[in-house]
Amino acid sequence: MLAYYSPTAPEDFWTEHWGGHTVDELLAIAAVSPLTTLITRALPREGLVLEAGCGLGQYVILLRQRGWRAAGVDGSVAALATTRRAAPVPLAASDLRALAIRSGAVAAYVSLGVVEHDPDGPDAILAEAHRVLAPGGILVVSVPYLNGARRLGAPWIRRRARAVAAAGGAFYQYAFSRRELLAALARQGFVAQAAHPYDPARLLRSALPRVVVARVRRRPAAPAGAAPSRPPAAGSAGPRGRLARLVRWALYTEPALRLLGHMLLVVARRP
Repeated sequence: MLAYYSPTAPEDFWTEHWGGHTVDELLAIAAVSPLTTLITRALPREGLVLEAGCGLGQYVILLRQRGWRAAGVDGSVAALATTRRAAPVPLAASDLRALAIRSGAVAAYVSLGVVEHDPDGPDAILAEAHRVLAPGGILVVSVPYLNGARRLGAPWIRRRARAVAAAGGAFYQYAFSRRELLAALARQGFVAQAAHPYDPARLLRSALPRVVVARVRRRPAAPAGAAPSRPPAAGSAGPRGRLARLVRWALYTEPALRLLGHMLLVVARRP
């Protein structure tokens, strides 16, 4: 796992992180995101779907709009209060390592960009997910992906992390290889069913000319763990539209996803 550090204290970081976005903004992104298709395709139609680490709750709202019985938990009371002002959905503040939910009560457990933030690693959160899931229940979890680009930059990332830590910075998150995430799931008794790198344009947004990036992804950047917005429609006209379609096609090939995918989503089952 590749560790990242932040100069901001964790409490201040999450207040600022969610404070820069609105529920409506994130809900609009999730409504058209390719990530949403990956998630909903994996979910059972019956039983409770729990989003653990729901942030501003856009997926709890979206899933309920689409017919699932969904609820959310998060450690940020401020984020949950913002969500409740936007929509009357079931939410609770909770430590994800000790949920106030009876064992086997959940049909599906969704966790997007959350387990990587535990400095002790993902095992405690995943063990609690296993406890609350019913036998045969589905786990959908995503983490920052230790992709090819991050592997190449790992020496620089580690040096920067040591410098930030030495200056008093706090642990922020880990990035995982596919093998590391699958091993963590197996340690807690899960059987992986599929793995999908996603959001390959995020790295390029800071490296390519703005005109190209704007055609690949037109919406503002969502926070880490939130859904990436949909690339431009296939019908975009003109040279720029053709360039955007070419870039989109190239980014969503398997080699490009392994090289540039910002996040890795794994669908697993509790036997």
